[in-house]
Amino acid sequence: MAILEKVDKPADLKMIKKELLPKLAEEIRTKIIDTVSHTGGHLASSLGAVELTIALHYIFHAPQDKIVWDVGHQTYAHKLLTGRRNKFQTLRQYGGLSGFPKPDESENDTFVVGHASTSISAALGMAVARDLRQENYKVIAVVGDGSMTGGLAFEALNNAGHLHRDLIVILNDNEMFISRKIGAFAGYLTKIITGGLYKKLTRKAERFLTRMSVMGVRLTTIAKRVKVLLFPGMFFEEMGFAYLGPFEGHDLNRLTEIFETVKGMTGPVCIHVVTKKGKGYKPAEKEPTRFHGIGEFNIITGESEAKDEAISYTEIFGKTMVRLARENDKIVGVTAAMSDGTGLNYFAAEFPGRFFDVGIAEGHAVVFAGGLAASGLKPVVSIYSTFMQRAYDQVIHDIALQNLPVVFILDRAGLVGEDGPTHHGVFDLSFMRTAPNMVVMSPKDENELQHMMHTAIAHKGPVALRYPRGPGLGIKLDKEFKKIAIGKAEVLVEGDDVAILAIGAMVYPALEAAKLLLKDKIKATVVNACFVKPLDGDLIRLLAKKVKCLVTVEENVITGGFGSAVTELLSREGLRLKNIGLPDKFIEHGSMKILREKYGLTGAGIYRITKEFVNNK
Repeated sequence: MAILEKVDKPADLKMIKKELLPKLAEEIRTKIIDTVSHTGGHLASSLGAVELTIALHYIFHAPQDKIVWDVGHQTYAHKLLTGRRNKFQTLRQYGGLSGFPKPDESENDTFVVGHASTSISAALGMAVARDLRQENYKVIAVVGDGSMTGGLAFEALNNAGHLHRDLIVILNDNEMFISRKIGAFAGYLTKIITGGLYKKLTRKAERFLTRMSVMGVRLTTIAKRVKVLLFPGMFFEEMGFAYLGPFEGHDLNRLTEIFETVKGMTGPVCIHVVTKKGKGYKPAEKEPTRFHGIGEFNIITGESEAKDEAISYTEIFGKTMVRLARENDKIVGVTAAMSDGTGLNYFAAEFPGRFFDVGIAEGHAVVFAGGLAASGLKPVVSIYSTFMQRAYDQVIHDIALQNLPVVFILDRAGLVGEDGPTHHGVFDLSFMRTAPNMVVMSPKDENELQHMMHTAIAHKGPVALRYPRGPGLGIKLDKEFKKIAIGKAEVLVEGDDVAILAIGAMVYPALEAAKLLLKDKIKATVVNACFVKPLDGDLIRLLAKKVKCLVTVEENVITGGFGSAVTELLSREGLRLKNIGLPDKFIEHGSMKILREKYGLTGAGIYRITKEFVNNK
């Protein structure tokens, strides 16, 4: 019987002999690799955290002790050890296990986590609540080195050191973000793990500081500063944490010894462990970025099982950026640890001096771009829609308020499928259109995307351009760029019964719905709105007088989105109006096909809802 099959809850793990834990780690890796090869998912990160997860559950007592994971894409081993082994094959499938921690799924998941840099803050809150309620348990935050570049993590460290509560922070240093590690903190951690230099400096500094410590308060202060320079780990000490490490993150004996020791310590403690992303699966070790988030793949070769598809919107954006930048040397690219995911890797390869990856720091990315724009450059900030939510204040206060010409590229806008509610980009139309001076646009296809890019670059104020995840429609691209008139929509089909106004990825399903309606003798006008802000008010008012009723379609929450904008415009027209979009709820995970069908965002769905609305006189 496999060792993993004996573990149905964390308490079962403690019954396994310590010398068998490495074998358990092998079994967990095999299970993760086999499952993700069929379901897709975050493979490399979870493989790198297997021993760390085993050691945590072997020494601590979940769910009594609270383990708070950062981001959550490293938690597959955690799911296997906390009662979800028999459902693991449903990972990221509709109705199955979430790809991220989810308290509704297990009492061992203490916090919903899909965005980076939140674990220390949440864990500190739990530690304070524990103390106020006079309870007794440990709180452990597991944070990746990439997440430590987020300002939220440093705010939490600062507060934790000040409050001095019992809190354990495990810095899981896999020397990667999603893409390669960027920034000063990366170099800082590298200094810590430079073994020979570290030990040599340790001995010299100890002798030096011993002599200096008797020379008065002033020199003692200087000594502390020297100590921080010579010992990167002293950063955590100065923040109020006891720092331990760095330790080999795949040595189970060492990890369990360390955790056992730390369990008896009081106050905030930081344990620095060094792991390898993709550990135990050669293709993932060789290409950790590709295997960070991957679809179905062949286990033997590591090659993707995906069928040939049209070129993705992301790739169209990336290559369009390069073309535009060749003609305009003021264009610079900015992203937040997502150069490959956003397609800016093409731009970075050709214009390395004009490309800036700021790490997992979306708020900083936006204000940084504001500084670039205020100094005469044309920054293009490419961030996933779901992550742009983290910079909402900066978009309004630091860009829109000053009417700075920053272009925001919102990749993965709309439903994103199996990653679920933490990653669906379904709020951007709503929050971007609230900012004065902001232009909000979305292309119906990849050809229109390149023209909107050209238009956005030429605009003298802020622009938000959003497009969906995945492949385009296979539309042939024009060789020359065309400038689109800001705020002008495009009538694609004319009819007198109903007008369907669609935005972005919903335009072609709206055209399909119009064909189905025509079979029922319902003639529909279909409009590619192009812009959510400013709306083509003249056209919409004209349609309001021409047709019997009007329908809006968007892959965004209806609340505050495109449909809301049209409703606001026509509030005094007395026209029957129907908004099709996503409801006021967090959308579950599942395939794009299933989710779009469920929420009526397909040609058939738009047809059904529109027909019912037209006939319900």
